[in-house]
Amino acid sequence: MTENETLAYVGATAAALGFAADAVRDQRVAMHLARTLPMARALDGVPLAAHDELVEIFCPAPFLEFLGSEPKFAEPSAGFLGSEPKFAEPTARPPGAVLRTAAKLVSDPNNPCTAAKLVSDPKNSDAATLARQIAAGERSAREVLTQHLERIAATDARVNAFTDHSFERARAEADAVDARRARGEVLPPLAGVPYAVKNLFDVQGLATRAGSKINRTAAPAAADAVLVQQMQAAGAVLVGALNMDEYAYGFTTENTHDGATHNPHDLSRIAGGSSGGSAAAVAAGQIPLSLGSDTNGSIRVPASLCGVWGLKPTFGRLSRRGSYPFVYSIDHLGPFANSVAGLALAYDSLQYPDALDPGCHALSIQPASPCLSRGVQGLRIGVLGGYFHDNAGPAARAVVQQAAQTLGARAQVLWPDASLGRTAAFIITASEGGNLHLEDLRTRVQDFDPLSVDRFIAGAMQPAAWYLRAQRYRRIYRDKVNALFKEWDLLITAATPVSAPPIGNEWLEVNGVKHPSRPAMGLLTQPISFAGCPVVAAPMWPEGTGGMPIGVQLITAPWREDLALRAAMVLQQAGVAHLKAAAL
Repeated sequence: MTENETLAYVGATAAALGFAADAVRDQRVAMHLARTLPMARALDGVPLAAHDELVEIFCPAPFLEFLGSEPKFAEPSAGFLGSEPKFAEPTARPPGAVLRTAAKLVSDPNNPCTAAKLVSDPKNSDAATLARQIAAGERSAREVLTQHLERIAATDARVNAFTDHSFERARAEADAVDARRARGEVLPPLAGVPYAVKNLFDVQGLATRAGSKINRTAAPAAADAVLVQQMQAAGAVLVGALNMDEYAYGFTTENTHDGATHNPHDLSRIAGGSSGGSAAAVAAGQIPLSLGSDTNGSIRVPASLCGVWGLKPTFGRLSRRGSYPFVYSIDHLGPFANSVAGLALAYDSLQYPDALDPGCHALSIQPASPCLSRGVQGLRIGVLGGYFHDNAGPAARAVVQQAAQTLGARAQVLWPDASLGRTAAFIITASEGGNLHLEDLRTRVQDFDPLSVDRFIAGAMQPAAWYLRAQRYRRIYRDKVNALFKEWDLLITAATPVSAPPIGNEWLEVNGVKHPSRPAMGLLTQPISFAGCPVVAAPMWPEGTGGMPIGVQLITAPWREDLALRAAMVLQQAGVAHLKAAAL
């Protein structure tokens, strides 16, 4: 299509969809569609068959027979393809038993997995240490909460991580923890540990704004999201909700409505997104844990740029009920933390086979915390080359090599069809995002963030053929990716091409190639999440970035979060991956 033909298509489609006429906006929307057109044409060249129809759109596992019965799993060395792993008990355990097991691990002062290198503020320890101290009576939950609230008060005017506070609720929850300990009760694993959530999670009494102006006038949530309920059951203390890109469509958290979140390590730079507030709050020492979402990289990108730990679980592992969606068929939820032990404790606490969430495919709870000290001996570990090497800058390549050396990885591995995977994810994201907000785009377009509105409109205008072909290709892509894990247990690549660019930056250069800055931050994450694989983002600190971090992705087959967390613990204990104090 020529430029005039694209513009004519935009005008005609806008009229058909009932969008307000706006010649200037039409030009911008046409530009977005023109960028997407060659991607769609690339997918046209992929041969599709009848078995590639959309019958398994919500499940990443290559084989679905385990959904009908409790699965049996091989050890990683036998080659894993997508069942839940047998790394604890093979049968489902009630949440209470899991919480008691985790609580025992936390209360053991000799457990090497509770040691962490950090902190952003010397008064505030990592989540696992805080939980142990509170359980042992060395500190009260109210004391720990007060110190973190003081840190928020002292730093958030500069960082802008929080959009909502729930301090009264937090004080009540902390006091309840202290009362339970005074009665001699065994405390749950995160008892008294402060945390906050991306503001797309329902929090009872707060409007679920999802980074938008439109949603903040909605009625307050009547109940907490499932994952917030899980955190409460684990004893964690909720202090508020966190900034994000509008409706999760972005990698920068330069939110026009609530202001940009600033990177705690350099306030002139982005925190990443869309879960930028979640990463920045942990990096600033405001909280040791937070929750975010990841569709195309929205946990891993801000974790990389802010220098914290992040986990994007397997697609379908955690319940999404009670969270505001972005792209139903790709959305994941997961935690950030200031240590690997804290990340694992949060992940274990969040697990809940939710029969009421059609996108939750977990059959049982599989705790990872008991596995952290097993190391990586015997695991087949490779480094992703090709597309991932080409789209990583020098500093990003350096941290990959450092992680690979520490984990004993020498072989270079090619991820299948990485560029096409990103292309399909890009098209699906735009289509589903635009469709979700279609009515508001017709009637309240002026209330959208200028940084996202054109992309939402362009997505709504994408031909259905593009979307359907991208979804049909997804099965081919998924099968190729999972076949890779017949040969490998863990794969390593960078989480972002570069370290955090300045706020407002429009372009970035990677190895001599110029990219639009905002979408390019997901170059290395989108191909991974499109396959549904779990990933830990590990914070590393290369030379040549002015002291700014770049994370590495530790990628495993679906349902093998335990292996990624074990590798993360090795990096942390070696001093290779860790947090650094933010100079605030």
